[in-house]
Amino acid sequence: MNIESPCILVCSIDPKTGFCFGCGRTGAEIASWIGYTPEHRRTVMESLPARLATVDRPQRRETRRARIARERAEASDVAASSEDGDAR
Repeated sequence: MNIESPCILVCSIDPKTGFCFGCGRTGAEIASWIGYTPEHRRTVMESLPARLATVDRPQRRETRRARIARERAEASDVAASSEDGDAR
């Protein structure tokens, strides 16, 4: 049995709105999802884009890979700037 779901595996509830940061459903909707009829699930899913627009998503933490790439880019920029200054 295949159940349509908006879940994107970012399961965390916004304390201000009560909506999941990932899919926009409430905790009660997530818990009851498997028992909903396909029509009820579609009705809920139609409201999700508007709900997600009200959620203030927290900034994601920087991954190690992203930090290393940023630091390399910054080092290259500094090196290029000092070379430009030396050429004058």
